[in-house]
Amino acid sequence: SKANENEVGDIIKSIGLYKNKAKNLIALSIKLMEDHNGKVPNDKQALTSLPGVGIKTANVVLAECFKVPAIAVDTHVERVSKRLGLARQKDNPLEIEKKLERKIKKERWIKTHHQLISFGRAICHSRNPECDNCPLRECCLYLKKASKTAGR
Repeated sequence: SKANENEVGDIIKSIGLYKNKAKNLIALSIKLMEDHNGKVPNDKQALTSLPGVGIKTANVVLAECFKVPAIAVDTHVERVSKRLGLARQKDNPLEIEKKLERKIKKERWIKTHHQLISFGRAICHSRNPECDNCPLRECCLYLKKASKTAGR
């Protein structure tokens, strides 16, 4: 909380938008010290009130730090959910989160989140998905749509 932006920026320079993130990290640290006795809160509302913390980050913190069931919707989770028909193409991350929460047992949320990310990174890439190696080919809307388009 007492660091300056350049010090924090130097530490996190390898990540994107590091200057803005450095500002948020300092502001977040100050708020943690002032409002939470220096401890990271374990509820979504308190987490999202911290500078730079959105729903996705709050869900990751809840799941990974406190083992509170949560599904964080990042680009991989979003892409895979839409391709597999778990969400609609026009759904935003919050809508996808709510749909996944309804469709997946709560005790599986954390594990499913990791599985969707891993699957998105390993097989269901955004540009060149490995559909030939996909164990979920039969239920993939993306592949069905691509097959129809190719058949025209």
